[in-house]
Amino acid sequence: MATVRVVVGGAVFDRGRLLAARRSAPPELAGRWELPGGKLEPGETPQEALVRELREELGIEAEPLERIAGEWPLKPGYVLQVWTARVLSGEARPLEDHDELRWLAPGRVDEVDWLDQDRPAVAAAARLLEKLPR
Repeated sequence: MATVRVVVGGAVFDRGRLLAARRSAPPELAGRWELPGGKLEPGETPQEALVRELREELGIEAEPLERIAGEWPLKPGYVLQVWTARVLSGEARPLEDHDELRWLAPGRVDEVDWLDQDRPAVAAAARLLEKLPR
């Protein structure tokens, strides 16, 4: 049986808002929005991968909090797992694979064109966002 690789996504919360990142590559995904993150490297835990990916892609230090229940198929051989996270330091900016970031308030999460595979996790993150203090 083929090994399934994990891609970790971050539902990054800050001041009662959710971070969305617009893809700049590959061409078939460019212009659509996702939860930032990336592939686990050998020997990494999902939480370690998320911290590394958010540092590389956005220039922030973040703390993973809890995993959102479920996992979602991506391309063949890959699944998406999503963790909530909070920003510890830094100002998020698009450094790799993204050309724009947006902080979305509760009730505004659907204002961007999310990648299909991110939609279930975004819906779960939006429910959590509604419960956060502002």
